[in-house]
Amino acid sequence: MIPTNIVVHQQSKVLELSYENGSTYRLPFELLRVLSPSAEVQGHGPGQETLQTGKRDVLIASLEPVGHYALKPSFSDGHDSGLYSWDYLQYLGENQEELWKEHLNKLAAAGLDRDAPMSQAGHSCGSH
Repeated sequence: MIPTNIVVHQQSKVLELSYENGSTYRLPFELLRVLSPSAEVQGHGPGQETLQTGKRDVLIASLEPVGHYALKPSFSDGHDSGLYSWDYLQYLGENQEELWKEHLNKLAAAGLDRDAPMSQAGHSCGSH
């Protein structure tokens, strides 16, 4: 499903997607950033994900359409390699509460603080 309207709310840090059927999703920038579909975040296979921290204040610097199938946000921390398909954005919208809980649980299990700065070391696929 393709959104009929997309609004970037810099003040409240949410991406608002509205659809023809009347549904609207408000996706926090932090959620979009920590669940980026990029290889940098997701890794190159199961178990290779990089937990993202320190993204509470991240902003979307720009948002570009990619063909007719995705959006490519550039985040204020320099991350711009995630292509968010319409399906993925809808999935995030429909499941954001569970996905956010899962992210916080993963952070807790790893002993990481949500607001800790990210270490730049450890990723070497050249997607920076």
